[in-house]
Amino acid sequence: MRTALIRPFLVSLLLLVPTLGAEPFSTARRIDFFREVASRNLVGLAARSDGRLINAATVSRLPGTIETDLLWSVAADEQMIYVGTGPDGKLFSLTADSRDANAAILEAELPDSHILALAAVPTGGVLAGTSPKAFLALVRDGEIVAQTRLPAGSILDILVYADDDTGKLLALVATGAPGRIFRVDLEQFSGAGLAAGDSVTVETLADQGITPWAVVRDDNIRTLLRLADGRVIAGSAPKGNIYQFAPAGGAPRVLAENRNAEVTDLLAWDDGFFAAITQTNELREARVNRPKAATPPAAANKESNDDQTAGEIPPPAPPPAAPAEKFRGRAQLVWFPDGGFPETVANRNNTAFYQLQRHQNWVLITGGEEGELLGYDPVKRLNLTFAGAVAAQVNAIQPLPNSAAFLLVGNNPAGLELLDFTPDGMRTARTDTIDLGVPADFGALRFDHTILPKDTALTVEMRASYGSDELEGWTDWITATGQDDGWTAPDLRGRYFQIRLAAKSPQFEIPAATLYTLPQNQRPRLQNFRVLAPNFALIPAPERAERASTTLGQVLQGGKSSGARDSFMSSEVVPQPGTQVVLWDVDDPDNDSLVGTFSIKGPGETAWTDLVVASPAGYAQFEISHLPEGVYRTRLQITETTPRLPDQRLTVTFETDDFLIDRTPPQILSATVERNGNVVTARIQARDQLSLLRGAEFNLNSGANYAVENPVDGILDGREESFTIELTPVELGSATSVEIVILDQNGNSAARRLALPPR
Repeated sequence: MRTALIRPFLVSLLLLVPTLGAEPFSTARRIDFFREVASRNLVGLAARSDGRLINAATVSRLPGTIETDLLWSVAADEQMIYVGTGPDGKLFSLTADSRDANAAILEAELPDSHILALAAVPTGGVLAGTSPKAFLALVRDGEIVAQTRLPAGSILDILVYADDDTGKLLALVATGAPGRIFRVDLEQFSGAGLAAGDSVTVETLADQGITPWAVVRDDNIRTLLRLADGRVIAGSAPKGNIYQFAPAGGAPRVLAENRNAEVTDLLAWDDGFFAAITQTNELREARVNRPKAATPPAAANKESNDDQTAGEIPPPAPPPAAPAEKFRGRAQLVWFPDGGFPETVANRNNTAFYQLQRHQNWVLITGGEEGELLGYDPVKRLNLTFAGAVAAQVNAIQPLPNSAAFLLVGNNPAGLELLDFTPDGMRTARTDTIDLGVPADFGALRFDHTILPKDTALTVEMRASYGSDELEGWTDWITATGQDDGWTAPDLRGRYFQIRLAAKSPQFEIPAATLYTLPQNQRPRLQNFRVLAPNFALIPAPERAERASTTLGQVLQGGKSSGARDSFMSSEVVPQPGTQVVLWDVDDPDNDSLVGTFSIKGPGETAWTDLVVASPAGYAQFEISHLPEGVYRTRLQITETTPRLPDQRLTVTFETDDFLIDRTPPQILSATVERNGNVVTARIQARDQLSLLRGAEFNLNSGANYAVENPVDGILDGREESFTIELTPVELGSATSVEIVILDQNGNSAARRLALPPR
């Protein structure tokens, strides 16, 4: 291979350290209670989406149990509470003021497995709807007084109201498979008795006071709402559409369309209504744990989605599939203002929204999969997280008469719970495990720009761990001291931490907080060390001028620059005999300012000689012309410096690469020139005492020069090598002699001139 031997050096390393900065080494971690506190870790408080903790409700499990596997639905009037169950199809009741599940009595057993819909009747009793056989029953005083089947797979919701013109009590019944709404004249239905047989027609239903009211193209009408002006709103599944019907029913108007969604509940509000929508990636699957709708009969397709409701009842649906281990969908709360466009006001990932209720100016949302009880404040336009339930899925919420409390119906485990907005006792909140990234000493916890009232009686506790396990490795809870100047817990340190707050104030509200910590001082790390070839010098480029202003990126990064503030990569490398340059690149995880001391130790020496002392530069440049030949060891000491305090500064010593001082030329072992016809072959064999050989130059006295870096054996790896070249008559020209020069890696050379054989 014939190439030029001298190549330019490329400097590709950054300067050692950034310019000294003024930012502190301590860190400030914002504690946003809305993000950091889970629903299950709240008692008597709510976390608001502006980061605050405010007074709210407590959740308590009612003593006793209802003997059933699943609790699906709830309804109440002034005297009684009714609970629908599955898979045994039992209806239980207890008095409205009861706070003990043991007081529940069996009201009736319906001839179906799951009671999914309940609605109290003002004249007494309760309407119940079932699945998968779609039985509609009126139960009063422990007796089923009326019962029939509807031509559907499930009854999913029941709405009882008084007709605006006649005052007659009516009910709208929403079904699934197919999605229809039936109107029920409750007076006529209550006297119809128990229908015999499974075959129903329009005529037989009409005799019981039941008439078709509306039909949609989606499979299920999941929930119903009647507004004050008589309009009826319906939500469907699995498309997740929102429909609006005129007071007399008929063809729907679509207010909103979704995909793979379930409208789980609707809630009337001032000048509009809210809709809870749960979406999933699982095609055509209703996320809320309801039995799957039965496969619609042949008549329940496109041709049957009209006013023809006659036909046989579809066959029962198979049992519901087991719920997925983790819900991967999301839920939305959507606001539908009168005369306006729908607006999504709340979103939660990996959570299902089940039912909505109103408490004063808050929307209450029951959910899953971890018993979340959520909310929304339409006035402040803020989201809320309330104390969570024991049950993983809270399917229903019912306001209790003459009370600021709500009854919760949940599963996993099945049971009744009380959501009470008049709590008496200690209110507490505990953050989730918060990862600082590195171990740290804990400083003060301060609440943002707020001096708490004297009667707050706030208690702050903290604990820490070096491990992320939720159950082991934690310190005891340490009670922090202080108040206006911040809460501190001396000698608390770790990487993971939790905060627990407790108060008994009747008007408790605290803002988001900030935790100040001092991260562990980590040692500097050597990223790169490079010894340049000797006899070259470095002319450092001047540093760029400091920025005249601070960028937004620097503010968001705590004032730290995003890159080096110098132009070291533009430094110039020039030939200079007797000069040696070494470069290093050191990183400090804490962004400390660093200085370096570079030292060498020659052959046979026992002491180190410092060539650069406490320099912020990332290189050393020194003369070697006076130093004896041989291999020199090197050492680099990196020390943290200001603004870190002296007793906190760390020093790290790195044993770095050796370098060689070699001024002795190679020894030529042999040099020959031979002619074979018109081709001349020149060869040289040489050996160097200290350095690897670099190549050979063949210089003809005709002025032609040829460089060879590829040795005869093909591998340039030794202190002894042979190099050869073949020259044609064109390459030889008029030359009569050749000078062969051998070079080592340090630039030393030896030469021999040979006459060319005559032709």
